Amino acid sequence: MEIWQETKLQKTLNKIDFLFIGLRLFYPRFKGMKNYYLLFFFFPQKILRINGNCKWPVHFTSRVLFAKKIKAGINSAPGLSNGCYVQAKNGIIIGNNLRMGPSVGLISANHNPDNYDQWIKSEPIIIGNNVWIGMNAVILPRVKIGDNVIIAANAVVNKDIPSNSIAAGNPALVVKVKNPYGK
Repeated sequence: MEIWQETKLQKTLNKIDFLFIGLRLFYPRFKGMKNYYLLFFFFPQKILRINGNCKWPVHFTSRVLFAKKIKAGINSAPGLSNGCYVQAKNGIIIGNNLRMGPSVGLISANHNPDNYDQWIKSEPIIIGNNVWIGMNAVILPRVKIGDNVIIAANAVVNKDIPSNSIAAGNPALVVKVKNPYGK
């Protein structure tokens, strides 16, 4: 009986190690952060089933709704920072290398103003590659954000943002042209 329990425990530990190794392949910034990952992502998400329907790590204080309608690229994990709200009723398409600050909101659908129990159908939110969204920023429905964009903290994005730009304000406006990513 003791040998069986030890083998079962070992199998569980091997599964956790396998998941962590797979996570490091897709999210290189987690290298060397195994205990942090287990405490703040694996245990709440896989054991307690907080945001358990997501295929990527989500912080236990973040909320992701309609996760099946989110397409996220490599090194992109919406809701990874604390306090984020991601609602993908109409879908969200995210490119590679997305960075989201704490308390970011991605909202793909609004309520119908004549009947609050209904949603307005619209196009999905599209976010390009190499995008950084600052703390407390809100991305509203039908917005397209190009590649190599920075959205400043507290910005409210209600219109499309072109590639290679920095946007700030409420409503968000392009304030500066940005150099190519990685240079």
